[in-house]
Amino acid sequence: MLSTRGQKKANEPLRPDFALFERAMEQPYTPEDTDGAVTLCIAENLLQWPTLRDKLQSITREAPWPDWIAAYTQLSGAPEFREAVAGFVGRHIAGQPLNADFFCGSAGATAVVEVSAMCLGKDGDYAVFPAPAYQAYAPDVQNKAGMLRHDIREYAAEFGTGFHPLSVAELDATRDTLGEKFRMLVLTQPDNPTGAVYADDQLRGIAGWCIEHEIHLVVNEIYALSQFSRDAEGVANVSAYTSFLPILEELDSPYLHWWYSFSKDFGVSGFRVGLMYSRNEDFRAAYTNFNAPHQISNLTQWVLAELLRDDAWVTEFQQENQRLLTGAYQTVTDTLDELGVPYTPARGSLFVWADFSRFLPERTPAAAEQLWERIFEETGILLTAPGGLGQPDAGWYRIVYSGVSPEALGAAMDRLRTFFR
Repeated sequence: MLSTRGQKKANEPLRPDFALFERAMEQPYTPEDTDGAVTLCIAENLLQWPTLRDKLQSITREAPWPDWIAAYTQLSGAPEFREAVAGFVGRHIAGQPLNADFFCGSAGATAVVEVSAMCLGKDGDYAVFPAPAYQAYAPDVQNKAGMLRHDIREYAAEFGTGFHPLSVAELDATRDTLGEKFRMLVLTQPDNPTGAVYADDQLRGIAGWCIEHEIHLVVNEIYALSQFSRDAEGVANVSAYTSFLPILEELDSPYLHWWYSFSKDFGVSGFRVGLMYSRNEDFRAAYTNFNAPHQISNLTQWVLAELLRDDAWVTEFQQENQRLLTGAYQTVTDTLDELGVPYTPARGSLFVWADFSRFLPERTPAAAEQLWERIFEETGILLTAPGGLGQPDAGWYRIVYSGVSPEALGAAMDRLRTFFR
Protein backbone atom coordinates (compact mmCIF):
# COMPACT_ATOMS: atom_id res chain seq x y z
CA MET A 1 0.00 0.00 0.00
CA LEU A 2 1.13 3.53 -0.74
CA SER A 3 0.89 6.49 1.57
CA THR A 4 -1.99 8.90 1.05
CA ARG A 5 0.23 11.30 -0.83
CA GLY A 6 1.79 8.45 -2.82
CA GLN A 7 -1.60 7.17 -3.89
CA LYS A 8 -2.67 10.69 -4.84
CA LYS A 9 0.37 11.13 -7.07
CA ALA A 10 0.00 7.68 -8.59
CA ASN A 11 -3.32 8.85 -10.03
CA GLU A 12 -2.36 12.45 -10.81
CA PRO A 13 -0.13 13.03 -13.86
CA LEU A 14 2.22 15.99 -13.72
CA ARG A 15 0.68 17.44 -16.89
CA PRO A 16 -2.54 16.67 -18.75
CA ASP A 17 -0.76 16.35 -22.12
CA PHE A 18 1.69 13.60 -21.13
CA ALA A 19 -0.55 10.75 -22.31
CA LEU A 20 -0.86 12.20 -25.81
CA PHE A 21 2.83 13.10 -25.75
CA GLU A 22 3.72 9.43 -25.23
CA ARG A 23 1.52 8.51 -28.19
CA ALA A 24 3.13 11.20 -30.33
CA MET A 25 6.62 9.93 -29.53
CA GLU A 26 5.76 6.46 -30.78
CA GLN A 27 5.94 7.83 -34.34
CA PRO A 28 7.54 11.28 -34.37
CA TYR A 29 8.26 13.38 -37.44
CA THR A 30 11.64 12.52 -38.98
CA PRO A 31 13.22 13.24 -42.38
CA GLU A 32 12.37 9.62 -43.23
CA ASP A 33 8.81 9.77 -41.85
CA THR A 34 7.41 13.17 -42.66
CA ASP A 35 3.92 12.03 -41.71
CA GLY A 36 4.95 11.53 -38.07
CA ALA A 37 3.70 13.54 -35.12
CA VAL A 38 5.13 16.97 -34.32
CA THR A 39 5.24 17.80 -30.62
CA LEU A 40 4.88 21.54 -30.00
CA CYS A 41 4.10 21.18 -26.31
CA ILE A 42 7.34 20.68 -24.33
CA ALA A 43 9.47 23.73 -23.50
CA GLU A 44 12.74 22.50 -24.94
CA ASN A 45 15.25 24.28 -27.14
CA LEU A 46 17.00 21.75 -29.36
CA LEU A 47 17.88 24.11 -32.22
CA GLN A 48 21.62 24.12 -31.48
CA TRP A 49 22.12 20.78 -29.77
CA PRO A 50 24.60 19.42 -32.38
CA THR A 51 26.79 22.51 -31.91
CA LEU A 52 26.69 22.30 -28.13
CA ARG A 53 27.21 18.53 -28.15
CA ASP A 54 30.41 18.91 -30.19
CA LYS A 55 31.68 21.60 -27.82
CA LEU A 56 31.00 19.53 -24.71
CA GLN A 57 32.60 16.44 -26.23
CA SER A 58 35.73 18.43 -27.04
CA ILE A 59 35.90 19.62 -23.41
CA THR A 60 35.67 16.11 -21.99
CA ARG A 61 38.28 14.84 -24.47
CA GLU A 62 40.83 17.61 -24.14
CA ALA A 63 40.63 18.91 -20.57
CA PRO A 64 41.90 16.69 -17.71
CA TRP A 65 39.17 15.69 -15.28
CA PRO A 66 39.87 17.24 -11.85
CA ASP A 67 39.97 15.00 -8.78
CA TRP A 68 37.20 16.93 -7.00
CA ILE A 69 34.48 15.61 -9.31
CA ALA A 70 34.70 12.15 -7.73
CA ALA A 71 34.07 13.37 -4.18
CA TYR A 72 31.31 15.20 -2.32
CA THR A 73 31.34 18.96 -2.75
CA GLN A 74 29.52 21.89 -1.18
CA LEU A 75 25.74 21.46 -1.03
CA SER A 76 25.18 24.77 -2.80
CA GLY A 77 27.47 23.78 -5.66
CA ALA A 78 31.19 23.36 -6.23
CA PRO A 79 33.09 26.66 -5.75
CA GLU A 80 34.62 26.29 -9.24
CA PHE A 81 31.14 25.96 -10.75
CA ARG A 82 29.64 28.89 -8.86
CA GLU A 83 32.57 31.13 -9.80
CA ALA A 84 32.06 30.30 -13.48
CA VAL A 85 28.30 30.84 -13.14
CA ALA A 86 28.80 34.22 -11.46
CA GLY A 87 31.05 35.33 -14.29
CA PHE A 88 28.64 34.16 -16.99
CA VAL A 89 25.49 35.61 -15.40
CA GLY A 90 27.27 38.85 -14.54
CA ARG A 91 28.50 39.37 -18.10
CA HIS A 92 25.53 38.11 -20.13
CA ILE A 93 22.44 38.79 -17.99
CA ALA A 94 23.08 41.20 -15.10
CA GLY A 95 25.62 43.40 -16.84
CA GLN A 96 27.59 43.79 -13.62
CA PRO A 97 29.72 41.65 -11.27
CA LEU A 98 27.90 39.24 -8.94
CA ASN A 99 28.96 37.42 -5.78
CA ALA A 100 29.54 33.72 -6.44
CA ASP A 101 28.69 32.94 -2.80
CA PHE A 102 25.13 34.17 -3.36
CA PHE A 103 24.43 31.42 -5.93
CA CYS A 104 23.02 27.99 -5.10
CA GLY A 105 22.77 25.26 -7.74
CA SER A 106 20.18 22.46 -7.86
CA ALA A 107 19.31 19.58 -10.19
CA GLY A 108 17.03 21.51 -12.51
CA ALA A 109 14.57 24.40 -12.39
CA THR A 110 11.93 22.19 -10.76
CA ALA A 111 14.23 21.55 -7.81
CA VAL A 112 15.00 25.27 -7.50
CA VAL A 113 11.29 26.12 -7.32
CA GLU A 114 10.57 23.29 -4.88
CA VAL A 115 13.45 24.06 -2.49
CA SER A 116 12.69 27.79 -2.58
CA ALA A 117 9.05 27.12 -1.70
CA MET A 118 10.10 24.89 1.19
CA CYS A 119 12.24 27.72 2.57
CA LEU A 120 9.92 30.67 1.98
CA GLY A 121 6.42 29.30 2.63
CA LYS A 122 4.47 26.85 4.74
CA ASP A 123 1.39 24.64 4.32
CA GLY A 124 -1.52 26.74 3.15
CA ASP A 125 0.51 29.79 2.12
CA TYR A 126 0.08 31.07 -1.43
CA ALA A 127 2.59 31.45 -4.21
CA VAL A 128 1.07 33.99 -6.60
CA PHE A 129 1.58 33.95 -10.38
CA PRO A 130 0.45 36.47 -13.01
CA ALA A 131 -1.62 34.30 -15.35
CA PRO A 132 -1.33 32.77 -17.80
CA ALA A 133 1.62 30.94 -16.24
CA TYR A 134 3.52 27.67 -16.51
CA GLN A 135 1.28 24.75 -15.46
CA ALA A 136 3.78 22.82 -13.34
CA TYR A 137 4.43 25.69 -10.96
CA ALA A 138 1.45 24.28 -9.02
CA PRO A 139 2.96 20.86 -8.13
CA ASP A 140 6.43 22.40 -7.78
CA VAL A 141 5.31 24.61 -4.88
CA GLN A 142 2.81 22.15 -3.42
CA ASN A 143 4.28 18.63 -3.51
CA LYS A 144 6.69 19.11 -0.62
CA ALA A 145 6.27 22.70 0.60
CA GLY A 146 2.48 22.48 0.78
CA MET A 147 2.06 25.93 -0.74
CA LEU A 148 -0.97 26.69 -2.90
CA ARG A 149 -1.03 28.39 -6.30
CA HIS A 150 -3.04 31.55 -6.88
CA ASP A 151 -3.34 33.03 -10.37
CA ILE A 152 -3.85 36.72 -11.06
CA ARG A 153 -6.30 36.54 -13.98
CA GLU A 154 -7.53 40.09 -14.53
CA TYR A 155 -5.48 43.21 -15.34
CA ALA A 156 -6.42 46.85 -15.77
CA ALA A 157 -4.12 47.07 -18.83
CA GLU A 158 -3.90 44.77 -21.84
CA PHE A 159 -1.28 42.34 -23.08
CA GLY A 160 0.33 43.38 -26.34
CA THR A 161 1.69 46.77 -25.26
CA GLY A 162 5.24 45.38 -25.14
CA PHE A 163 5.37 44.88 -21.41
CA HIS A 164 3.45 42.58 -19.07
CA PRO A 165 0.31 44.34 -17.76
CA LEU A 166 0.87 43.44 -14.06
CA SER A 167 0.79 46.43 -11.71
CA VAL A 168 0.64 47.00 -7.96
CA ALA A 169 -3.13 47.49 -8.31
CA GLU A 170 -3.52 43.77 -9.06
CA LEU A 171 -1.15 42.96 -6.19
CA ASP A 172 -3.23 45.06 -3.78
CA ALA A 173 -6.37 43.23 -4.87
CA THR A 174 -4.69 39.86 -4.45
CA ARG A 175 -3.48 40.77 -0.97
CA ASP A 176 -6.99 41.88 -0.05
CA THR A 177 -8.19 38.39 -1.07
CA LEU A 178 -5.40 36.25 0.40
CA GLY A 179 -4.29 38.33 3.35
CA GLU A 180 -1.20 37.14 5.24
CA LYS A 181 -1.20 33.88 3.29
CA PHE A 182 0.12 35.79 0.24
CA ARG A 183 3.71 34.74 0.86
CA MET A 184 5.51 34.67 -2.48
CA LEU A 185 5.15 36.36 -5.88
CA VAL A 186 6.80 34.73 -8.89
CA LEU A 187 7.40 36.61 -12.15
CA THR A 188 8.88 34.99 -15.25
CA GLN A 189 10.57 37.01 -17.96
CA PRO A 190 10.44 36.63 -20.86
CA ASP A 191 7.16 35.17 -19.76
CA ASN A 192 5.92 31.60 -20.19
CA PRO A 193 3.67 31.47 -22.22
CA THR A 194 3.11 35.05 -23.42
CA GLY A 195 6.73 36.04 -24.08
CA ALA A 196 6.16 39.41 -22.38
CA VAL A 197 8.82 41.21 -20.32
CA TYR A 198 8.73 43.73 -17.47
CA ALA A 199 9.95 47.33 -17.67
CA ASP A 200 12.59 48.64 -15.27
CA ASP A 201 10.22 50.98 -13.45
CA GLN A 202 7.61 48.21 -13.31
CA LEU A 203 10.06 45.80 -11.65
CA ARG A 204 11.13 48.49 -9.20
CA GLY A 205 7.54 49.27 -8.28
CA ILE A 206 6.68 45.60 -7.75
CA ALA A 207 9.87 45.03 -5.74
CA GLY A 208 9.12 48.02 -3.52
CA TRP A 209 5.57 46.78 -2.95
CA CYS A 210 6.81 43.31 -1.97
CA ILE A 211 9.41 44.72 0.41
CA GLU A 212 6.80 46.98 2.04
CA HIS A 213 4.43 44.06 2.57
CA GLU A 214 7.17 41.54 3.47
CA ILE A 215 6.29 39.26 0.56
CA HIS A 216 9.04 37.34 -1.18
CA LEU A 217 9.50 38.33 -4.83
CA VAL A 218 11.22 35.82 -7.10
CA VAL A 219 11.97 36.72 -10.71
CA ASN A 220 12.56 33.69 -12.89
CA GLU A 221 14.80 34.68 -15.82
CA ILE A 222 15.12 31.17 -17.21
CA TYR A 223 14.59 32.64 -20.74
CA ALA A 224 16.84 35.67 -20.18
CA LEU A 225 18.94 35.12 -23.31
CA SER A 226 16.17 33.54 -25.38
CA GLN A 227 15.16 36.87 -26.89
CA PHE A 228 14.35 37.82 -30.45
CA SER A 229 16.45 40.02 -32.70
CA ARG A 230 15.01 43.50 -32.13
CA ASP A 231 15.53 44.58 -35.74
CA ALA A 232 13.98 41.47 -37.30
CA GLU A 233 11.03 41.87 -39.64
CA GLY A 234 7.80 40.49 -38.23
CA VAL A 235 8.78 40.85 -34.56
CA ALA A 236 6.31 43.38 -33.19
CA ASN A 237 7.56 43.48 -29.60
CA VAL A 238 10.91 45.24 -29.39
CA SER A 239 10.64 46.35 -25.74
CA ALA A 240 13.89 46.74 -23.85
CA TYR A 241 14.75 43.77 -21.63
CA THR A 242 15.70 44.66 -18.06
CA SER A 243 17.20 41.94 -15.89
CA PHE A 244 16.01 41.98 -12.31
CA LEU A 245 19.50 41.28 -10.94
CA PRO A 246 20.79 44.89 -10.85
CA ILE A 247 17.62 45.90 -9.00
CA LEU A 248 18.04 43.02 -6.55
CA GLU A 249 21.65 44.07 -5.91
CA GLU A 250 20.79 47.76 -5.51
CA LEU A 251 17.85 47.29 -3.13
CA ASP A 252 19.66 44.61 -1.09
CA SER A 253 16.48 43.26 0.50
CA PRO A 254 15.94 39.85 2.14
CA TYR A 255 12.69 39.61 0.15
CA LEU A 256 14.19 39.67 -3.36
CA HIS A 257 15.46 36.53 -5.16
CA TRP A 258 16.29 35.26 -8.66
CA TRP A 259 16.02 31.93 -10.52
CA TYR A 260 17.68 30.57 -13.65
CA SER A 261 18.34 27.29 -15.44
CA PHE A 262 20.54 26.17 -18.32
CA SER A 263 17.70 24.17 -19.87
CA LYS A 264 16.33 26.90 -22.15
CA ASP A 265 19.08 29.34 -23.20
CA PHE A 266 21.53 26.45 -23.65
CA GLY A 267 19.06 23.72 -24.61
CA VAL A 268 20.24 21.13 -22.08
CA SER A 269 17.12 20.39 -20.08
CA GLY A 270 18.37 16.84 -19.55
CA PHE A 271 21.47 18.09 -17.72
CA ARG A 272 19.28 19.24 -14.81
CA VAL A 273 21.03 22.47 -13.78
CA GLY A 274 19.12 25.26 -12.03
CA LEU A 275 20.29 28.31 -10.10
CA MET A 276 19.03 30.46 -7.24
CA TYR A 277 20.58 33.83 -6.34
CA SER A 278 19.77 35.78 -3.20
CA ARG A 279 21.41 38.22 -0.81
CA ASN A 280 19.36 36.71 2.05
CA GLU A 281 21.90 34.75 4.09
CA ASP A 282 19.29 32.82 6.11
CA PHE A 283 17.48 31.81 2.93
CA ARG A 284 20.72 30.57 1.39
CA ALA A 285 21.55 28.58 4.52
CA ALA A 286 18.13 26.91 4.61
CA TYR A 287 18.22 26.33 0.86
CA THR A 288 21.65 24.69 1.11
CA ASN A 289 20.54 22.29 3.83
CA PHE A 290 17.38 21.30 1.96
CA ASN A 291 19.43 20.89 -1.22
CA ALA A 292 21.26 17.64 -0.36
CA PRO A 293 18.85 15.42 -2.42
CA HIS A 294 18.92 17.93 -5.30
CA GLN A 295 22.62 18.42 -5.97
CA ILE A 296 23.94 18.63 -9.51
CA SER A 297 26.43 15.91 -10.41
CA ASN A 298 30.01 17.13 -10.08
CA LEU A 299 30.88 16.02 -13.60
CA THR A 300 28.08 18.19 -14.98
CA GLN A 301 29.20 21.14 -12.87
CA TRP A 302 32.77 20.82 -14.09
CA VAL A 303 31.85 20.50 -17.78
CA LEU A 304 29.56 23.53 -17.64
CA ALA A 305 32.19 25.55 -15.76
CA GLU A 306 34.70 24.78 -18.52
CA LEU A 307 32.11 25.77 -21.14
CA LEU A 308 31.26 29.08 -19.47
CA ARG A 309 34.91 30.09 -19.26
CA ASP A 310 35.07 30.19 -23.06
CA ASP A 311 33.19 33.47 -23.20
CA ALA A 312 33.76 34.09 -26.90
CA TRP A 313 32.14 30.74 -27.72
CA VAL A 314 29.22 31.41 -25.34
CA THR A 315 28.64 34.82 -26.91
CA GLU A 316 28.56 33.41 -30.44
CA PHE A 317 26.31 30.54 -29.34
CA GLN A 318 23.78 32.91 -27.78
CA GLN A 319 23.77 35.20 -30.81
CA GLU A 320 22.95 32.22 -33.01
CA ASN A 321 20.35 31.10 -30.47
CA GLN A 322 18.53 34.40 -30.85
CA ARG A 323 18.71 34.24 -34.63
CA LEU A 324 17.25 30.72 -34.74
CA LEU A 325 14.53 31.50 -32.20
CA THR A 326 13.53 34.59 -34.16
CA GLY A 327 13.16 32.54 -37.33
CA ALA A 328 11.15 29.82 -35.62
CA TYR A 329 8.87 32.40 -33.98
CA GLN A 330 8.25 34.03 -37.36
CA THR A 331 7.43 30.66 -38.94
CA VAL A 332 4.58 30.28 -36.44
CA THR A 333 3.35 33.87 -36.40
CA ASP A 334 3.33 34.09 -40.21
CA THR A 335 0.98 31.10 -40.25
CA LEU A 336 -1.24 32.59 -37.54
CA ASP A 337 -1.39 35.87 -39.46
CA GLU A 338 -2.55 33.97 -42.56
CA LEU A 339 -5.26 32.24 -40.55
CA GLY A 340 -6.36 35.42 -38.78
CA VAL A 341 -5.52 33.96 -35.36
CA PRO A 342 -4.63 36.60 -32.73
CA TYR A 343 -1.58 36.09 -30.51
CA THR A 344 0.30 38.00 -27.85
CA PRO A 345 3.38 39.72 -29.37
CA ALA A 346 6.35 38.12 -27.60
CA ARG A 347 9.71 39.70 -26.77
CA GLY A 348 11.30 36.28 -26.27
CA SER A 349 10.93 32.79 -24.73
CA LEU A 350 10.12 29.62 -26.70
CA PHE A 351 6.38 30.18 -27.18
CA VAL A 352 3.57 31.75 -29.11
CA TRP A 353 0.42 32.33 -27.04
CA ALA A 354 -2.39 32.12 -29.60
CA ASP A 355 -6.16 32.60 -29.44
CA PHE A 356 -8.05 29.93 -31.43
CA SER A 357 -11.34 30.69 -29.67
CA ARG A 358 -13.20 31.55 -32.88
CA PHE A 359 -12.89 27.90 -33.86
CA LEU A 360 -14.71 26.75 -30.71
CA PRO A 361 -18.46 25.99 -30.79
CA GLU A 362 -18.59 27.62 -27.34
CA ARG A 363 -15.88 29.31 -25.29
CA THR A 364 -15.58 26.73 -22.51
CA PRO A 365 -12.65 24.71 -21.14
CA ALA A 366 -14.31 21.49 -22.32
CA ALA A 367 -14.63 22.79 -25.89
CA ALA A 368 -11.01 23.98 -25.83
CA GLU A 369 -9.79 20.56 -24.75
CA GLN A 370 -11.86 18.86 -27.44
CA LEU A 371 -10.33 21.09 -30.12
CA TRP A 372 -6.83 20.40 -28.77
CA GLU A 373 -7.44 16.64 -28.96
CA ARG A 374 -8.97 16.92 -32.45
CA ILE A 375 -5.96 18.86 -33.74
CA PHE A 376 -3.73 16.03 -32.58
CA GLU A 377 -5.90 13.21 -33.89
CA GLU A 378 -6.38 14.79 -37.32
CA THR A 379 -3.00 16.47 -37.91
CA GLY A 380 -0.48 14.80 -35.57
CA ILE A 381 0.35 18.21 -34.06
CA LEU A 382 0.42 18.23 -30.27
CA LEU A 383 0.07 21.66 -28.70
CA THR A 384 0.37 22.25 -24.97
CA ALA A 385 -2.82 21.14 -23.21
CA PRO A 386 -5.04 24.19 -22.70
CA GLY A 387 -5.70 23.63 -18.97
CA GLY A 388 -3.69 24.61 -15.91
CA LEU A 389 -2.20 27.91 -17.06
CA GLY A 390 -4.73 30.01 -15.17
CA GLN A 391 -6.00 32.04 -18.13
CA PRO A 392 -9.54 33.39 -17.61
CA ASP A 393 -10.74 32.74 -21.18
CA ALA A 394 -10.84 29.37 -22.96
CA GLY A 395 -9.41 29.03 -26.45
CA TRP A 396 -5.82 30.13 -25.86
CA TYR A 397 -3.07 27.62 -26.67
CA ARG A 398 0.70 27.58 -26.12
CA ILE A 399 2.77 26.69 -29.20
CA VAL A 400 6.40 25.69 -28.55
CA TYR A 401 8.52 26.22 -31.67
CA SER A 402 12.06 25.39 -30.47
CA GLY A 403 11.87 21.69 -29.63
CA VAL A 404 11.66 20.39 -33.20
CA SER A 405 13.66 20.94 -36.38
CA PRO A 406 12.81 23.85 -38.72
CA GLU A 407 11.60 21.24 -41.24
CA ALA A 408 9.25 19.65 -38.71
CA LEU A 409 7.97 23.07 -37.62
CA GLY A 410 7.31 24.06 -41.22
CA ALA A 411 5.42 20.81 -41.83
CA ALA A 412 3.34 21.42 -38.70
CA MET A 413 2.39 24.91 -39.88
CA ASP A 414 1.35 23.52 -43.28
CA ARG A 415 -0.90 21.03 -41.50
CA LEU A 416 -2.44 23.77 -39.33
CA ARG A 417 -3.23 25.85 -42.42
CA THR A 418 -5.03 22.89 -43.96
CA PHE A 419 -6.86 22.01 -40.74
CA PHE A 420 -8.26 25.50 -40.06
CA ARG A 421 -9.16 26.49 -43.62
